[in-house]
Amino acid sequence: MIKDILNDAEHRMRSAMQVLHDDLAAIRTGRASPGLVEKLSIDYYGSPTPLMQLASISVPEPRTLTIKPYDASTLKVIEKAILSSDLGLNPNNDGKVIHLNLPPLTEERRRDLAKHVNHRLEETRISIRNIRRDAHNDMRDFEKEKL
Repeated sequence: MIKDILNDAEHRMRSAMQVLHDDLAAIRTGRASPGLVEKLSIDYYGSPTPLMQLASISVPEPRTLTIKPYDASTLKVIEKAILSSDLGLNPNNDGKVIHLNLPPLTEERRRDLAKHVNHRLEETRISIRNIRRDAHNDMRDFEKEKL
């Protein structure tokens, strides 16, 4: 039973760390990365779908992303989703693919990113503390039941 509690706590902590890792991978640095947009939710026939399931995302140049939808009819929907996201990117649609040019980071945007990273780190720390506290309480309750 104690091993089950510890395994569950470890699994939940690893999940919290994976969420942090994925969130940090999506932060825009000075270079283009498919992680910036691949989890962007697109309203595809009424259901939210990640962009990576609707299009191929490539990085032809260090500051450029190219999004080529598998279905050309989704170009407008993808473009609207990018515009409505808080990424600060302007899509260029040429009828077949969408080009995203990443502007250089401004000092203000860097400060905002640093605040966001610190906020996500603190949320993850709190989450891990809560998981550890729950596991400790579960083990204490188990010991009380055992007596």
